[in-house]
Order: sequence, then C-alpha cells, then structure tokens
Amino acid sequence: MNDNTEFQKCLAEMYGLRRFGIILGLETTEAILRELGNPQDRFASVHIAGTNGKGSIASYLSTILREAGYNVGLYTSPHLVRFNERIKINHREITDQEVLEAYNAVKKVGYGDREPTFFEYTTAMAFYHFGHKDIDWAIIETGMGGRMDSTNVLKPAVSVISNISLEHQMYLGDTLEKIAAEKGGIIKNGTPVVTGVSQENVFAVLQNLADERSAPIYRLGMDFTAEETGRNRFTYHGIYEAWENLRTSLQGRHQIENAAIALSACEVLQMGYGKHPSVAIPVDTIRKGLLTTKWPGRLEKIMDSPLVILDGAHNLSAVENLSRYMEEELSERKITLVAGILGDKSYEAMLGNLLPHCTRVILTRSKIDRALDPLMMKPVAEKYISDVQIVNDVGEAVQHALKTVPKDEVICISGSLYVVGEARAFFESRGIV
Repeated sequence: MNDNTEFQKCLAEMYGLRRFGIILGLETTEAILRELGNPQDRFASVHIAGTNGKGSIASYLSTILREAGYNVGLYTSPHLVRFNERIKINHREITDQEVLEAYNAVKKVGYGDREPTFFEYTTAMAFYHFGHKDIDWAIIETGMGGRMDSTNVLKPAVSVISNISLEHQMYLGDTLEKIAAEKGGIIKNGTPVVTGVSQENVFAVLQNLADERSAPIYRLGMDFTAEETGRNRFTYHGIYEAWENLRTSLQGRHQIENAAIALSACEVLQMGYGKHPSVAIPVDTIRKGLLTTKWPGRLEKIMDSPLVILDGAHNLSAVENLSRYMEEELSERKITLVAGILGDKSYEAMLGNLLPHCTRVILTRSKIDRALDPLMMKPVAEKYISDVQIVNDVGEAVQHALKTVPKDEVICISGSLYVVGEARAFFESRGIV
C-alpha cells in the first residue's frame, strides 16, 4: 500500500468516528495524551474559545508570534479543503506523511473506556505533532464549547473568549448564560482571560468564573479599546500600551475588534504570569503581523472581474457582519449570492439579513449530510427577491454564477464553511487560488 493510499485510509477512518462529544468529558483525551507522554506540556499555549472570530484571532496571534521569532503551532477547525489545514507550524500545513505519523501514534495507544470522537482524535494528533517539533508556542482553538472540549487539557499562558451568541444549543445550552458557562470553562486558576463579550449578563458569568479562579480578566470596551480611524485602520488603547495607525489585512469592521482582542492577548504575554515568563513582542512585529495575517474563506477576495468573495458566515452573528460589509462596501454594485446553509442554523434569519443587499440568489447545498435542502430555502428567498435559482452542487453553482454574472458585478459565496470550502476547492482546481 503506497503512502497516498495509507493517508486516504487514515482520513476515512477518522471521518468515520463520532463527530460530537461535548458532554462526554475529558477522560478519553487525557488517557490518550498520557500514553503519548503528555506532549501538550512541551510547549506554551494560548487557548481560544467563543462563537465567532476564534480563527481570525488565532491567525493574528500565530502570525505576530512568528514575526517575533518564535516557532508557532496553530490548531483550528474546521478545514475548508484539506484536513492538513487544521494543523500548521509557522504557517506550513502538516504534510500527509506527518498526518500518518500522528494518526498511527494515537492509534497505538489506549483510549480508556470508549473510542474517541473525531475531534478528540485530531486534537491528540495535533498535540503529538507539536510536541515532537520543538515549537515555542501553540495557538489552540476550541472545537465547539470549552469546558468539555478536548482542547481543555491545556495549561495556557492566556485564555481568550472572543464573543458569545446562541449556537449548538443541543450541546451547550439554550441560553446565553449557559453557553457562557461552557465556553468560560477554559478559564484556569490564576490564568489571565481576554474577552470581547459585550452583553452584561454574559460577561457577568465569565467574571464570576474568573473571580472563583483568581484569574485576571480584561474586556474589550472596558480594559482595552479599538478606535476605527479608516478602512481596516485603528488605534489600539490597551491595558498598558497605546498603538496608533495600525492596519489589518483581514476585511470587515469586525476584524478590528478581533485584532484588538489578539493585541490584548499579546500585552498579557508581554507581562508574563505565573510560570510563564514575559514574551518579547516588539510593536513593529505587531504592525507587520496584523498586515500579513491571512485567514482563508473569511471575506476573502478570490477574483476581481467579477468580484468574487468567499465568506464562511455560518450563524446569524457572522451573517450580520457580512450584511454590514455588503452595505458599507458593496452598496453600489449588484450582488449575486451563492448560498448553502446547514439544517441546524437559523436559515430564515440568515437569508433575511443577506438578501436585501442582493439582486439574485443561487441556492445550493454542500456534500455534508447536515446540509439544508435548497427547496426549503426557496420560499424564504422569494420573499426578498424574485430571481431565485437552485443548483444543488456547489461547484456547479459557482460555475453557473461565473457564466451569468457580468464582469462589473459581485458574487458572494456564503452560508456555511462547508459551502465555502467546496467553492474554494473549485477555484483551486482551476488555478485561481
């Protein structure tokens, strides 16, 4: 059996594992990592939870720390096109052979009382890989929640909670306060917390958890702020520092808030807490890191003529950010929306936010079994615009849009990271990205 066959076999076995396990506890992950020699203890880490913005914040931090001269691992999910995107060191994706090595290492050890979920397995693989590559820092994004997320075996230098809105209610709870308690589970004793949470009732939950664990907590809008000074430009007023004329590479006003949260985490790292010594991050490094950060599939421009934008807005809060971007940046241009949404999302509200900015929509569905049938979305879409089409395959939907949209108009592909991933694969196959 050749290496590519082995690689595909290991991916198939992983994808065959149970997908979710938020209420199952940490025992299985701890058992695997213990048998692997606890590789997560060999590097310092930043742990990031929240509803939206986790990946952007993680990408900002990994880029800034890399620019500062550190070897940096990055673990995020889900991937858009390739599994390897989930695990990176210094911006380089894990190779197929390294995936195989990590997969086989985990497969050889005991699981405890039950088989691991897909995310538990991949988390163990990421920590194994990082632990054997002599990295200095790992930026780790939670999968779904926090308290029982398999990444919550870490002892980070700083915990980050981006923001909180209603999501995954079957697993995390049916109120913002319950979800905050789950995501706030990443707060550790004596470990500083940085958050962008805006709701007072939600922040109160995090504050109580931080107080119980003697953890300093820094809040966007209170302990640090970001003053927008132009498109993608802002001044950061931090915990101790103030940095003017900063600019982000990522599009959308919400990215200024994400950048500010990342910068606050940098300040905490510069101060040092507990066993973690202070980290040298010069301001020039911060400026360059913000400018060079990349995060595919999030307001990502793929083509200019027509303008093609990929945005993996997959819940109402993220869709509101995309809607605001359409209003502020694209209001003078005709927009064709290519949209596919998962069945557990608020598709009526999502379409209601996006379609008033559009002249046409092509409804589609990703290959994942949780994808919503476009026929269910069609009556909702027709409340807002008359030009509603259905093309069930994402690649074919994108191709149809490219053939029928004039060069001076806009195609926006959104509704799900899975749809964006399949669209990006379409463009990659044609050498466009």
